[in-house]
Amino acid sequence: MSAAVDVTHAAEAPGYLARRTLPLRVEAVRQLRRRRTLLMGGVLAALPFILITAFAIGGTPGSRGGGDRLTLMDTATASAANFAATCLFVSAGFLLVVPVALFCGDTVASEAGWSSLRYLLAAPVPRARLLWSKLVVALGFSLAAMVLLPLVALAAGAAAYGWGPLELPTGGALATGDTVPRLALVVAFIFVSQLVTAGLAFWLSTKTDAPLGAVGGAVGLTIVGNVLDAVTALGSWRDFLPAHWQFAWADALQPDLEWGGMAKGAAISVTYALILFAFAFRGFSRKDIVS
Repeated sequence: MSAAVDVTHAAEAPGYLARRTLPLRVEAVRQLRRRRTLLMGGVLAALPFILITAFAIGGTPGSRGGGDRLTLMDTATASAANFAATCLFVSAGFLLVVPVALFCGDTVASEAGWSSLRYLLAAPVPRARLLWSKLVVALGFSLAAMVLLPLVALAAGAAAYGWGPLELPTGGALATGDTVPRLALVVAFIFVSQLVTAGLAFWLSTKTDAPLGAVGGAVGLTIVGNVLDAVTALGSWRDFLPAHWQFAWADALQPDLEWGGMAKGAAISVTYALILFAFAFRGFSRKDIVS
């Protein structure tokens, strides 16, 4: 009997409620216990300590000179806030793409690869409910990965460099009380900008039973977007690429907060993501599940 028929019959059974199938808590626990989740968390938590060790061995960035124009890396050891901002800077372009692609690309494809997807649908879990639960949990883990990195960086940076204002490469500093809210805004924008990668990975996850294919495909297409953004001959067409705005969060680390670039980048990312999520739900609702 097909999964669709099972769902129809279950809907007639006393006490059956579709919204109670595959609770978010159950799906979150399942994903949390997986080895790739723990490994990804360990890599992100280790990055700040790797950078601290590198600075201890090679010297602080600002002490090596390099001209009058400073970058965020040059002020990395000025305070815990500077160190956390630097960790986000060095990881936002690629490292933080990986957990998003991993959590969103592996979630459905892994069930198909394990041949457990059809049994979930025959449990019965409605297809839309299954995708919704998996998408919410995948996005939740992606956000947690992005929050984990600056939190560890702030703690490690405070121990190594002390707590203080965020010194700006352009001159001046943000008050100590403003640094955490600004860093939170940076994390929020990075998360929104990565929704395109999440959409790509999730859509591909519904199309294949090979998790590495979905994850690799999302990462590869994200890299292609970055390459296209580097082609200056495209001119104003680059404004429609999500990659063009991925570092617009730097406007949040200015004395006067600028919203223009972040607003444009967020609008483009959300638009692409909603289209990709819609493709995933539409395609999966019509897909013949055989694994």
